[in-house]
Amino acid sequence: MPAIVVLGAQWGDEGKGKATDLLGSEIDYCVRYQGGNNAGHTIVVNGEKFATHLLPSGVLTPGCTPVIANGVVLDARVLLTEVDGLEARGVDTSSLLLSGSAHLITSYHTAIDKVTERFLGKNQIGTTGRGIGPAYADKINRIGVRVADVFDEKILAAKVEAALEVKNHLLVKVYNRRAISVDEILEEIGGYAERLAPMVADTSLVLNQALDEEKVVLFEGAQATMLDVDHGTYPFVTSSNPIAGGVGAGAGIGPKRIDRIIGVIKAYTTRVGAGPFPTELFDEDGDKLRQIGAEFGTTTGRPRRCGWYDAVIARYAARVNGLTEFFLTKLDCLGEWDEIPVCVAYEVDGERVEEMPMTQTEFHHATPVYEMLPGWREDISGCRTFEDLPANAQAYVRRLEELSGAPFWGIGVGPGREESIVLR
Repeated sequence: MPAIVVLGAQWGDEGKGKATDLLGSEIDYCVRYQGGNNAGHTIVVNGEKFATHLLPSGVLTPGCTPVIANGVVLDARVLLTEVDGLEARGVDTSSLLLSGSAHLITSYHTAIDKVTERFLGKNQIGTTGRGIGPAYADKINRIGVRVADVFDEKILAAKVEAALEVKNHLLVKVYNRRAISVDEILEEIGGYAERLAPMVADTSLVLNQALDEEKVVLFEGAQATMLDVDHGTYPFVTSSNPIAGGVGAGAGIGPKRIDRIIGVIKAYTTRVGAGPFPTELFDEDGDKLRQIGAEFGTTTGRPRRCGWYDAVIARYAARVNGLTEFFLTKLDCLGEWDEIPVCVAYEVDGERVEEMPMTQTEFHHATPVYEMLPGWREDISGCRTFEDLPANAQAYVRRLEELSGAPFWGIGVGPGREESIVLR
């Protein structure tokens, strides 16, 4: 099965890097196909913690070629800083490939992102302010700047001039900010050309040839299903398609190429930013989950909102992604409770609902229907087989599997690379 997709099945931060890392010895290529540096993967290797934001987590696997595909929006400064940081720690990044068709994030994108969010006031979306949304908007409006444009001074100047014609009116007349000069942006972008040049490739061609040769290619989603711009909790979403359907457009491969789709899901639920969250906890249990799970954003450092496992969302993720399996993470974080609630359905306007509500209003008004499962009050980080787990932990996993719409492939019982159980 040469083409594997690993993606988030909740609102992000599920531990996708751990699932990718667990597959590491099998992977020849690891591909980011959407999103920007608003994403973050944390991987622990031999007790050493690594955080990646733009680089695919496969960059830490010897022999694996990391690829940033055309569907990503790229802040070149962030990419090069991340490369330098990993190189300084002894990680070889020389095999990195970057699509010439990926769109660039510039300083005018980040400026507009930040002032727009402030302007929205109480209606803020919860953007990270890193320019991701405005860069995708320029892509759709066909005034974006792509990586390949950096190497053609005339095209680059023309595109930047066209983009700023609109942007400066917005910055000056609406937001009362200074205008940004074309030369300022050309100097900013042009300064990346020399370092980016060795990375640039026709990544769609490379990946299709790799699949023809039966190499193993892993497509690594950033953010998650519930943040998908089409299928997430709109408008509190990201600006791209993290779902499995986004792989074809974001990496330039056909849908028939995909063999296996793994949804990564926590044994509880978290989200960052604004938006509805039915199982969110505002009590000591929520604070305890946050502290035990170290639930603070890899990219932003923001404290994550925490709640119990939501099987309605799991079933939805299984459906819209066509999941072949789940990877359950952070089971070890639940060892402090005598009983653990699991959301099995919602109540919406007095009616029990077992599937994702269709409208934003219905989801906003959804309240969880809980089933109580016995806890285990044990440290399970040393378990390496399913049978090693306490009986109540085994029962918890099996009940989640019954409720979630796809079989479980593996379980994370700690942050380390070796702290995992493979079920099948």
